[in-house]
Amino acid sequence: MTTPARTRVDRQRWTVLLPVLGLVALGVSGLVLFGLGTSQTGLLPILVGAVAALLPVLAVIGAYLWIDRWEPEPAKILLLAFFWGACGATITSLVFNQTAHVLGQLINDGDGSTFAAVVGAPITEEAAKAAFIVALFLRRRQEFDGVVDGVVYAGVTAAGFAFTENIWYFARVFSDSGFGDLGSGVIALFILRGVLSPFAHPLFTSMTGIGIGVAAMTASRRVRVVAPVLGYLGAAGLHSLWNFSTTVGTGSTFINLYFLIMVPIFAGMVLMVVWQRRREQRIVAGQLPAMAANKWIASSEVTLLASLQGRSRWRRTVKRKVGDQAAKAVAGYQVAATELAFLRHRMANGTAGHDAEERHAKLLAALVAARQAAVDAPGALKAAGGVRRS
Repeated sequence: MTTPARTRVDRQRWTVLLPVLGLVALGVSGLVLFGLGTSQTGLLPILVGAVAALLPVLAVIGAYLWIDRWEPEPAKILLLAFFWGACGATITSLVFNQTAHVLGQLINDGDGSTFAAVVGAPITEEAAKAAFIVALFLRRRQEFDGVVDGVVYAGVTAAGFAFTENIWYFARVFSDSGFGDLGSGVIALFILRGVLSPFAHPLFTSMTGIGIGVAAMTASRRVRVVAPVLGYLGAAGLHSLWNFSTTVGTGSTFINLYFLIMVPIFAGMVLMVVWQRRREQRIVAGQLPAMAANKWIASSEVTLLASLQGRSRWRRTVKRKVGDQAAKAVAGYQVAATELAFLRHRMANGTAGHDAEERHAKLLAALVAARQAAVDAPGALKAAGGVRRS
C-alpha cells in the first residue's frame, strides 16, 4: 500500500528527475540537428552559419532582456526557453513539417513545398514554440504577472528557434554560393534575415505570449482559454502570411507585406509593451506604500523603488560608493520587493491562484532576507540617501 509519505518522496524525485530528463532530451535533439546539418552541408558551412546566426540573436535577446527589467525572469527558465526553441521546437517542427510536405504532395499533384511552407510550417512551428510557454504557464503560473512576461518568454523561445533555423539557411547558402555580395550568398541573406527581419519569429510567437499573458491577468475561465487560442491563431496567421510572401509571392509582395503589415504590427507590439511596462510601474508603485506601512520596506525607499530610473540610480550610487557586492544586494532587494508587489496585486484582483497565501509568505520571507542582505552590505542602504529622488 502506498503511503502519503512515499507519495511525497516519489513526487519529489520526479520533480528533480524531470528537468534532468528534459535537458538530456534537448541535448540529444541538438546533437541530432547538428548531425543532420553537417551531413547535408558539411562542418564548415554549419560553423559559418552559426557565426552569422549569432549576431542577430544576440540583438534580439538583448532587446527582450531590456523589456524584462521590472521583474527579471529567472535566468534558468529563460535559458531553458531558448534551448527549447533552438532544439526541442526545431526538431519537433522538422518531423511535422516533413509530414505536411507529404500531405501537400498528395493535395497538389506532387508539389508539397508550397503547402508545407504556407500551411504546415506556421501551424506546427508556432505550436511547437508555444508548447513551452503553455507548459510553463500551467506548471509555474506564478512566473506570469501579465503580458510583458508572456512576450518575454515567447520572444526568447522564438529567438532560439530562429537561431537554429538561421544556421541552416546560412549554411546552405554558403555551401551553394559562398559569402557572396549584396545580391547573393551569405551577405545578402544576412541582410534579409539578420538586418531586415531578425524579429520575425519572435514577433509571430509573441502573439501567443500576449494571449497567455492576458490569461494570467484575468479571473475569467473563458478568457483564460480563449486568449491563448486567439494568440496562437494570430501567430500562425502572421507566420503564414510571411512564408507566403517569401515563397509564393513576388519581390513586391514581400515588400508590401513587410512595410504595410509586419512593420505596423511590430510597432504596435512595441507600443503595447511600453504601455504594459508603465502599467507594471503603476502596480508596483501602488503596492509600495502598504508594504512600507507594514514595515516590510523603509518609507524612505518607496520613491526609489517606484521607478526604473530611481532603482538604476540607486544601484549606480551604491556601486560607486560601496562596491559591486553591495549593488548586487540592492538589486536583489529591488527584485524581491517587485515580486511581492505583483503578487499582492494579483491577490487583490483574484487572479493569484489557490496557493497565493503560501507564496505570499515565501515572498515576504525572501523580501526580508533580501533586505537583510542589503543591510549587511555596509553602506548599501545608507547610500540611498545620496540618490536623487524622481
